Parts: sequence; structure tokens; C-alpha cells
Amino acid sequence: MLPVMIVVMIVLMGLSVPVAVAIGLAGVAGTVGFSNLPLIVVPQQAFIALDKFPLAAIPFFIVAGNIMAAGGISSRLVDLVESIVGDVRGGLPLTCILVCMIFAAVSGSSVATTYAIGAILIPAMVRQNYPTGFAASLQATSAELGVIIPPSIPMILYGVSASAPVGDLFIAGLGPGLLIAVALGIFVIVWSRLYHQPVQSEEPAKEFMPSLRRASLALAMPVIILGGIYGGVFTPTEAAVVAVFYALIVSLLVYREMSLRDLATVLRRSTLSSAIIMFIISMAGLFSFVITRAGIPAMISEWIVTTFATGLTFLLAVNMLLFLIGMFVETSASIVVIAPILAPVAMRYGIDPVHFGMIMIVNLAMGMITPPFGVNLFAASDVGKVSLHRMVPYLVPLVCVVVLCLALITYVPMISLGSLYLLGIR
Repeated sequence: MLPVMIVVMIVLMGLSVPVAVAIGLAGVAGTVGFSNLPLIVVPQQAFIALDKFPLAAIPFFIVAGNIMAAGGISSRLVDLVESIVGDVRGGLPLTCILVCMIFAAVSGSSVATTYAIGAILIPAMVRQNYPTGFAASLQATSAELGVIIPPSIPMILYGVSASAPVGDLFIAGLGPGLLIAVALGIFVIVWSRLYHQPVQSEEPAKEFMPSLRRASLALAMPVIILGGIYGGVFTPTEAAVVAVFYALIVSLLVYREMSLRDLATVLRRSTLSSAIIMFIISMAGLFSFVITRAGIPAMISEWIVTTFATGLTFLLAVNMLLFLIGMFVETSASIVVIAPILAPVAMRYGIDPVHFGMIMIVNLAMGMITPPFGVNLFAASDVGKVSLHRMVPYLVPLVCVVVLCLALITYVPMISLGSLYLLGIR
């Protein structure tokens, strides 16, 4: 049954049918063709998949990220980071990485980060004589931090799908996110020196304090949100609501760079993005129900355990599989479909479910920057007005840097779990 459902899904996606529809029709095929269940099961399971409180955080984080992009918060973060690293060779690329890391600490979305930061920094890097393909590729790769640095929409999806605590996942994401940011930073410094890129002309010492004052409210946002979650003041879902109200107050009343007319546009864009993700979740829930009812996850689990002798070989195989899946299937859909199957198997090997979640999320996040369906690539290409084939030569070494980081995250669990031990959660 599973091979037929997968073939149906792949054929439909090959015919340019939207991912959510392809997954849903594959689930319907399994429901009617193999399970002999009435069609009423389809809407029932679609609703059950969405009837989970943590999922309410997704639309709120999307709204918060879009408000940040439209309300002047992102531009102030760029100014602040530029004032710090402006006198370093490769300062603008470093600015891109650091701002994406800070912006990711609230938005939870890599695509929102690409548009918000890329619209400012891609043209700036091009003006400083960086190749357009390099600027767009770096922006797409740095924006990947949006789903690794907490809070993160994929972390919420994994937590719901694999029954893992979302708060622990948020804390665990700090280590991998910082590791990737540092590795990318080292890469761009070396690259800039090799290719003799210029040092920026700004004087950071004179600009730092004014930039810090202008960005203080923007910097306070991740502190309030993440501090509230880790301090037990509110849940991740409640934190998403706080993020929206904070972004609204700062953008409308303090910075005053967003009008009510702009807010209507932001809400419309956020509604469309949220609807797409929720539709994927509902259809993936139906797909998971059908294969679970047929006992397929248990069979896959037994096959994996008998095929791979150790957790190390299992993780290697999982990384190879997820890398391929991430290239062709949207990240949210991949997590919702695959996590319920692989997470229990990982636990049988003694792998912590939170650690395994970081492996899944970092790996599938690379699908956002790998052809043919990397959403960050398309977003950066759109912002930078550059074709994908001009980005690929610069993209390959950046992907290699992230792959090396993934290897460390996979086989050094303390990179993910260390922050949990430091806070006394483990």
C-alpha cells in the first residue's frame, strides 16, 4: 500500500500538483483503495491533525515575522550589526549572517527572513562589489537559521508529530543555530580575504551607540519572547501571541513605519502563508493515519532495527534519506509525515527525541537551499533579481559548510542537549 501511495504522491507532484493536494490525494487513495474506510474519514482525520493547541503558534509567528519586516525592525537590526562588524573584511556578509540569526529569534520562518533581510542586504552587498550570485546564495543560506534558531515553526511541527516537548526543542535549537552561524561567519571571512573583497568604509565606533539606541526595542523582542518561554511565564503558543502584540506596538506606535493599510497587507500575506502550512499539516495527518492504521510504521521500524546494527549507522542512513527528501518535498510536509515514523525508531536506538528532532530539522532545512525546490533560493532569487544558475556555484560551498555542521550535530549530541543540561532541564 505504501509504495502505491508514494508513487501517487510523486506522480502528482511531478505534474505540478501542489504538495498538500498531492499528499491528500495519496491519503485518499490509501483510504479508499486499501483500507476500505468510508470517505467521511478524510475530513475527520484532516480536522484531527489540526486540533492541537501548539499549532496555534504557527500563524502568530508568521504574522509577527511579517510585521517585523514591514515595521522597520529588520532595518534597525541591520544598522546595529553593520556598526559592529563594518570594519572587518567581509563585514557585509557577516552582517547578513548575524542579522538573520537575530531576526530568526522571533520570526520562526526562513522565507520571511529571506525577504525581510535580503531586501536590504543583497543590494548593499552588490553595491560593495560582491557578486550578485554570492549575495543571494549567502542570504538564502543564512535565512535557514530562521527554522533552527528558536522559536521555529518546524520545531513546533516536530514536537506535535513526535510528541516531543516544544519548549525543550526551542532550547536545544540554540546550539545548532550558533554552530551554523559561526561556521558560515568563518567561511565568509576566509572567502572575502581570498577574493580580496573590500572593507566597509563606515566607522563603527562612532555609529555604534546611536545604532544600539535605535535598535534597542527590536533587540528586546527576542529577549522578551524567549525569556518568557524559558522562564515559564508563558507557553510557546502564548509567546507567539505576545510577539505579535509587541511587534504591532513597536511598528505602529513607536517606529511608526507601518500604517493600518500596511497592516492589512501583512495580515493578508500571513493568512495565505498560514493556510498553506495548515493545509499541508491536515493532509499529512490523513496520510499518516492511513499508513499507521495499516501497521506500516511498525514494519518500517522492525526493518530498520534489523538492517542497521548501531545508532551511528542508522543516523547516517537517516541523514542521507532526509537530505534527498528535503530536496523534493516541502519541509513542513516532510516533518509531519516522517517524524511519527522515524522518531520512535530513533528512541529504540537510545537516541534522545529532542536531539533527533534537531537532526531532522537541520537536515530538512537544507532542502530550502538545495535545488530543485529550495524555497529560500527562489525567494533570494526574487529579491536579488538573479537567476538560480548564477547562484549555484556560490551555493555549493555554503551547503558543504552546513553539511559539516550537520555531521557535528548528529554525532555530538551535547551540541543540541548541552543547553538543556545547563538550565537543569535534563
